[in-house]
Amino acid sequence: MISALFAIDRNTPVIIQGITGRMGRRHAALMRAYGTNIVGGTSARAGGIAETPVPVFATCGEAAAATGAQASVVMVPPEDVLAAASEAIAAGIGVVVTVAEGVPVHDALKLKALADASGTVWIGPSTPGMARPGIVKLGFLPDISLNPGDWALLTKSGTLSYEVGYRLAARGLGQSIWIGVGGEVVKGVRFADLVAPLAADPATRGILLVGEVGGTEEEEFAAALIRHRFTKPVLALLAGRESKQGVAMGHAGALTFGETGTLSSKRDRLEAAGAEVFFSLDALAARAAALAPSSNQDQSEERAHGRPAAG
Repeated sequence: MISALFAIDRNTPVIIQGITGRMGRRHAALMRAYGTNIVGGTSARAGGIAETPVPVFATCGEAAAATGAQASVVMVPPEDVLAAASEAIAAGIGVVVTVAEGVPVHDALKLKALADASGTVWIGPSTPGMARPGIVKLGFLPDISLNPGDWALLTKSGTLSYEVGYRLAARGLGQSIWIGVGGEVVKGVRFADLVAPLAADPATRGILLVGEVGGTEEEEFAAALIRHRFTKPVLALLAGRESKQGVAMGHAGALTFGETGTLSSKRDRLEAAGAEVFFSLDALAARAAALAPSSNQDQSEERAHGRPAAG
């Protein structure tokens, strides 16, 4: 099921649900400019729209039947996500990305059950999306932070992930795949789901995990590393050192439960699974650069000293 993410490429037909909204229209254009094969979109106002770069349909079923869409990016308000994503699942679309933050928990629970029952890969909610840098992106990941490479970047926070991607690119490094799992309590793809496919992915030499205080996802990921006997390098950033007990976090899933969900619990579990843990962006990026093949490292040093890289 998760392997569908690694098969997405420039030929994969993608639709945008909510393409006529301000966000949908803007990011559909940016995704197309990046190389994503946007073949259509949906809108309740489909019949009254003219001069769109791709055909717009009233329902996802119509869009999928007409275009052969295999992936959908859902750009609708949080209260409409369940209905829109359910349409995509019913239409047989294999990968569904929902970017909206604040999807009601009960709606997310229903959507998770639908996705699991149908074998649909659901990324979200509250995600900037996913990308195979240099090939395709689904969502609104910034181009400046996308650079082809061999690190799999797995993230909860959009903003932190942009910073990590940018720092990698500045050092001549990049990502084999970038997946934002989102920061909500109930979500589709979780960190632990990605361990086995990344172990088997020949384009990935290691994982960069961008985690944070709260929730148990990093602990689950650590357990999956041990369970699957993952041998590639894993570098993990844990954000939230300055967080205080009883203070609300930005992500709905940033909750601690007794001794789990804390930074110390996450650090201990990750290190026990063989990961290296960092608490600063620069330290994480510097370690990734240190582990890079010598050719990448030479280019990184030339950039750092203001000299253009050879070639």
